[in-house]
Amino acid sequence: MPDENVDFKATYSGAQYSTGMGLVYVFNLIVGTGALTMPSAFKEAGWLISLITIAVLGLVSYITVTFMTEAMAIANAKLKTDAKEQSEDNCNEDQIGSVSEEFPLLQNKGSNVQLFEITQRIEMSKMADMFFNRVGIILFNLCIIIYLFGDLSIYAVAVPKSLRDVVCTYAGINNSCNETVGDNDPCWEGVNLSRDNAYRVFVAAFLILLGPFVFFNVQKTKYLQLLTTLARWLAFGMMIVLTIIQLAEGKGQGHPAVASVSGIPNLFGVCVYSFMCHHSLPSLITPIRNKARLSTVLAADYTLILVFYALLSFTGIFTFTKIEDLYTLNFQPNECGRQAVTTVKFIEYFLALFPVFTLSTSFPIIAITLRNNLQAMLSGPTTHPLISRLLLPLLAVIPSTIVAIITNRVDFLVGITGSYAGVGIQYAIPACLVLLARRHIDELLIKGGVQLHRSPFSHVFWVYLVLVWAILCVVFVTINHIINGS
Repeated sequence: MPDENVDFKATYSGAQYSTGMGLVYVFNLIVGTGALTMPSAFKEAGWLISLITIAVLGLVSYITVTFMTEAMAIANAKLKTDAKEQSEDNCNEDQIGSVSEEFPLLQNKGSNVQLFEITQRIEMSKMADMFFNRVGIILFNLCIIIYLFGDLSIYAVAVPKSLRDVVCTYAGINNSCNETVGDNDPCWEGVNLSRDNAYRVFVAAFLILLGPFVFFNVQKTKYLQLLTTLARWLAFGMMIVLTIIQLAEGKGQGHPAVASVSGIPNLFGVCVYSFMCHHSLPSLITPIRNKARLSTVLAADYTLILVFYALLSFTGIFTFTKIEDLYTLNFQPNECGRQAVTTVKFIEYFLALFPVFTLSTSFPIIAITLRNNLQAMLSGPTTHPLISRLLLPLLAVIPSTIVAIITNRVDFLVGITGSYAGVGIQYAIPACLVLLARRHIDELLIKGGVQLHRSPFSHVFWVYLVLVWAILCVVFVTINHIINGS
């Protein structure tokens, strides 16, 4: 029989960490692939409108993060009260006509305070099952799957493109440094292989090398995560320092526009994608030991991220005349010396190959996550083993590979993923979760709970404002994509 007096502070069995470490983990989760496409998006939209847009989208993203933490707290309280009631029912069945002192009908005051504490890791999918109806669950699963498809497509483009641009050495007719080398130009002098076809060869190699992992269960080790994190911050630090040096020496050649309306849709998608962390919040927040100032910590995190994105993007757009869609390509080895910001070969090759190292380690994990989501949505109790073992893994990696073969525009893929699936995960789902979860508040408070982790934006006005914002953003982006023919 379940123990009524279980200490819910200890229900999370994984390793716990301090609030400061939690801040670092959330920061590392948010700052990822999207940051590499942000300077290009800033360049296209103009520096002033980009600054305003990223500030607004960062604020809205923070609001929905507080919605997620409130929904997680309510979900924890609901699970605890359900477990208590089940325990009492079992007790009553075993001891008919008597009341056991071991299972009091009312908890003590200390337990009531902990009712809303986030002590059990409840993933977004579990909360969807708890609070959404059948239609809502289907829409939730579709949104997650589409987002993961987009994520894999971005990775399947970024890695081969980085490899192609490092390996291909053709610099134009007679090795002229004044030419712009395009996708249809040769990869090497005197070799009948275009850069575009070389890119497709790398896409195929990427699929062959990393695709098989989706058929197994694989997890990143602690040391691999540490190595990836160190490599990422070394790369970002190098890019920022190198561009600051260029600007301090008066060598900056960038003259970005103040505002360009045509670049806003892509900027919007990139910014939404770059602030994404909501689907992983339960795994990051639950292990934090002291959650008393959770909203303040998250606000500090978002402020730091906003400053970092602005620093990375502004130093880039004022340094380079042209910003590549994958920012690391601006630092690639350049035999012609076109606006080279460093002559140190290690730095050139490290930055150029940075996406290859970091994204390759994440691709199998995301592919397996997508496979599991497809299985949860499409599979049933009578599903043939070949479907779950062969078909679903192939569905997880083949479509993203096809997308990568069709286009090598990382900025376009990030913009589309962020503009649609990203809006659903970052705006619509957290708003709907907290709205429906709050319907259980009165019942839980009556049972003795003290509400913790309530969003600073607790008025229902903010929930509906986010939902209206999400709809308007999708409509605006769609119209602009149609007008621009992209």
